[in-house]
Amino acid sequence: METLLQLFWLFIKVNLLSTSGPASVGLLHSEAVGMIMTEAQFIQAVGLSSVLPGSDALQLAMFVGYAASGVAGALVALVGSVLPPTLLMFGVVSILHRLRREVWVSRFVEGLTPAVAVLMVFVAWKVFTGGNGVVVNWQMGALGLASLVALIFDAPAPLVLLVAGILGIFIF
Repeated sequence: METLLQLFWLFIKVNLLSTSGPASVGLLHSEAVGMIMTEAQFIQAVGLSSVLPGSDALQLAMFVGYAASGVAGALVALVGSVLPPTLLMFGVVSILHRLRREVWVSRFVEGLTPAVAVLMVFVAWKVFTGGNGVVVNWQMGALGLASLVALIFDAPAPLVLLVAGILGIFIF
């Protein structure tokens, strides 16, 4: 029982002090290696959690928990990993629910709208040019324009992406 409580507090701490994912691996390494598992086991755990589909952090937590206390340890580690962000989200949602009718909140969202739009255009341009300053040629421009026209005429986005991808195979 003491091991399960230690696992629970370990994963509560890791998830409160890091942003999860790759950021939590270093903190978890310093906390788990030598106390719960060996360096080799931890490396195997990171490798396995990276290969499997889904959240690396949750899979790593379950692997470490399982290594410490079997199935019960895996479940305790999972709960310790999921609990902090879940409680934080409930807190944020309850605050936003109370503030949603406030005038300043709607003005804040209105202020965000142009910034988000510009950010999306900037990211789209980076993706379009390959992020490394590639000069846009006429084929890229024509494919982008054709996709834009198709979307303006309410073509299904997945179909536009599929056709653009297939054409990209032959054009590029």
